[in-house]
Parts: sequence; C-alpha cells; structure tokens
Amino acid sequence: MDRNNLSHRRRTKKGGAAGGSSRPERLAQAGAYLRAFKQWLFIHGRRLAHAVNEMMAEYRAAGPVSFLAVSAALGLALTITTLYSSSYVLTVDGEQVGVVADQSVVEDAIAQVERQGSRMLGYNYRVDNRMDEQFALTLKSDLSSQEDIEKYFYHQLDAVSAELRKYQVVVDGIVAGAVEDKAQLDQLLRDYKKQYSNTNTVSAEFVEQVRIENVYTDENLKTLDELRQSLLSNKTGATTYTVQSGDTFNGIAYANNMSISDLKALNPQVNINRLMIGDVLNVKKLIPLLSVATVDDVTYTEPIPCPVETVDDPNLYKGSSKIVTKGVPGETQIHAKVSYLNGQETERSILSQETLREPTKTVKAVGTKEKPKTASTGTFSWPIRGRINSYFGGRHIFGRYSYHSGLDIQASYGAPIKAADGGTVTFAGYKGSYGNLVIITHDNGIKTYYAHNSSLVVSVGQKVYKGQTIAKAGSTGRSTGTHCHFEVRVNGTAVNPLSYLN
Repeated sequence: MDRNNLSHRRRTKKGGAAGGSSRPERLAQAGAYLRAFKQWLFIHGRRLAHAVNEMMAEYRAAGPVSFLAVSAALGLALTITTLYSSSYVLTVDGEQVGVVADQSVVEDAIAQVERQGSRMLGYNYRVDNRMDEQFALTLKSDLSSQEDIEKYFYHQLDAVSAELRKYQVVVDGIVAGAVEDKAQLDQLLRDYKKQYSNTNTVSAEFVEQVRIENVYTDENLKTLDELRQSLLSNKTGATTYTVQSGDTFNGIAYANNMSISDLKALNPQVNINRLMIGDVLNVKKLIPLLSVATVDDVTYTEPIPCPVETVDDPNLYKGSSKIVTKGVPGETQIHAKVSYLNGQETERSILSQETLREPTKTVKAVGTKEKPKTASTGTFSWPIRGRINSYFGGRHIFGRYSYHSGLDIQASYGAPIKAADGGTVTFAGYKGSYGNLVIITHDNGIKTYYAHNSSLVVSVGQKVYKGQTIAKAGSTGRSTGTHCHFEVRVNGTAVNPLSYLN
C-alpha cells in the first residue's frame, strides 16, 4: 500500500494548520514540530547542563540544599527525554483507537487486515473509515503496537464477515453443500446419527472425516433438506436396474459383475423365476456419502432347538418320516454388543449367555418300508427332450404381450410324453387353451402339467412312475405347433420349471 496515497479514506489532523490542509502539509507541519522539539532539547539541554555545572560549582559551598535542588532539575530534564516520545493519537469514526510513534504502524496494520479480509471474503476488501490523527507527546510505555491497531480493524472485519458467512460441510474432501445457519446444521448432523440409533445404542460415530468450514459465497448453498439428501446420496452412482425384455436373473447378475447369491441378497422380495418387464432390481449396495457406525448393547432371548430321537417305522416308506412326540424348545438369554454400518449389522460379539429353560426331546419315526415304483422321488426329469421354443415368464405371442406359465418343449407329432416323477393322475382330459391335458399330483403336493397332447394314455386316479409314458405329443388347444407345454405348480402357483428339472 502506498502510505502517501490514502484517497480511499478520509483523514483529518487536529492542531497546527487548519483542518482542511492536505496530508503532505500536515506531515510537514508534524515534522517541523518534531524537529523544533528535538532542537530545543539539544540546545537547551546543553545550556541546562552548563548552567547546572556552573551552579553546582558556585553553590557547592553554599550547602547541600542548593546542590540537591539543581540535581533534581537536571534529573527531571533527563527523565522527559528518556520516557517520552513524539506520537500520533489515532481516532477512527470518533473513537480513540491507540497512540503510535509513527503513522506507518497504522498503514501496515490496515494493509495486513485488508489482505486477510480479501483472502477470506473472496473479493477486494478495503477498510473505509474516517480516521483522525493528532500530534502529541506520549509516554513510550503507552504507545500502541501494530498488533493493537490490527485488533480494532479485525473486529470490524468480523462484523462484515458475520453477515456473509455460510457453513460448508466437507466429507473426506468432498463438498456436500453449505447452509446459512450453524445451529441448524449442527442439529442436522445430530439427527443424521439418530436415524441409525435406538434405546440400546451406546455409540454413534461418523465413519468419514467431517469438517465444517466458513465460506462467504453462495456457490454451494442448499436448504437443510437438500444437504441431507446430498449426505445420503450413493457414492457409486445408480443402484437399481429396470428389467427389460429378454432379461434373466443370471444375465443381470453377470452384467453387473455380481454373483447370483449377491443379487438375491439385495432383492429378497423378488421371485427370480418370475421376472417381469419393468421390475426394478437393486444391483448395488447403497453406500451414502456420509456413513454412520453404531454399537448397540442388547439383551435378548433365543430358542434352544429340541434334540431329535429317531425310531424306525415299518409302516412308512423309506425316505419319509413323521413326528411321534413334538418337543418344546428351550430358551437362552444372551447379552451382546452388536455393530452396525448405516443400520446394517456388521458384527455381533456375545458377552454372556444364560440358559433359562432346557429343551425337551422330539421323537421322529422314519420309514423302513420299500417304496413302490410309483412313489415320488422328489426330483423331476424332462418329460421329453427337445429345443425350448418358449421360456417361463413374459413373452409376445398372438400379437400381444402375455405371461407364460411354463416351458414349451419342441416335439414331433405322437412322440411319447413321460411323467417327470411318480405320483397320482388327478386330471386327464381336454381343458380349454391347454388342449388335451394331464395333471400329476406328487407325494410332496407339487403338481406337474403336460398340455397340447394329441392323445392321453392314462386316466384319473391312476398311479404312475417316473418316466412312464402318459400321453402323445400334439398341438391341441391354443397352440402354434406340435410341442409339450410343461408346468410346475407349488401351492397352486406356477414356478420356473428350469429350477426343478434335472
């Protein structure tokens, strides 16, 4: 800063020349005063010293009283020159701020505050006050330092910055956003932790480093709700996939570099054998910008399984069983520390456990009797081998989109259609769009359908074995050509046969 150019500040110097004089004139006047004062001290100090010496020589014989008086006068003169300094009393906007030995102290203090203010506020900050300087003679111990003057102007800078200040949240170096109210921001961060806490929570901490910075622009300004959404936003981008025509569960997993088990874990509510166009699947785990790790101290009970005792039963077929005596589970009380990340359990540490009730025994009878050939094995074989013309799920047929409840397996006309497993024929006849249909109910309650046959070779109530011919392939009912329509129904609901066929 040019100390001789203060056109951006208004200054007045009191005493000496008129208040309207220019700063160079005032400085010249102050310099003249200072030089005159120093010259007076030099001339009169020497004269005073000679006079004192003469007086001391003359009055030494006069007695100790006169000698002491002269010594005191000399001491006073030396004290004035040693303890006092010429100075300037600085008044800002009518308020006395300090007393400096040199005007450069004020200029340097203002320059430092302006530099700091410009860096902090992001624009060219300037001190703009009415400043008056009055020449004075001041004790050196009462002079103000540059730091003293800076404190005054820093206080003014604080008042300016308080009006513009915003509070910016930075998470591991990533700016999440800024808000205007610090108290509301603190409450938002407390509530962010509370969303993962409960009455058993003993600690809740942010995983990432969170900093709150003072900023003075509106560049990243957000509402509290917008900032909260930014903190919850996923680090890895999109987390869902919408099922398209031709998609399979396996294909979606492969395309997203996932195992089938991982995709199942993210979509426990989805029937993987019955995907529909438009279904939305989770394909990535949600990892928010700001994560919360919590620890719960919990006490809970768990059942103790009943021990099982087996006994042979010659009246039951091999592979089958029944409960003779049902035991009562026991109960144990467990004290544990459970760790969570964003509400998902990551670790469980058992601190102690106590048995509250012992379990009683369950007795189970197991069959020893040989199964008949028509008994169900529990697994399904293909009713006919051939190319699959249409899979389970959504498809376009007869000019529109429809749901297909089974597999269409290509076959030549009259080829044998075989039972997928042993069981009882519960339907054999013509049934609407199925045409000639055979339904077999198996020992486990699962039903298999065999449709569009040219002819049937079994009747209702007949026991059939696995691999037995039950019909001849055809194209009856609503069919586009010779094939076997094969369905598997569990509790009355069609499921994907490919999940059951060996």
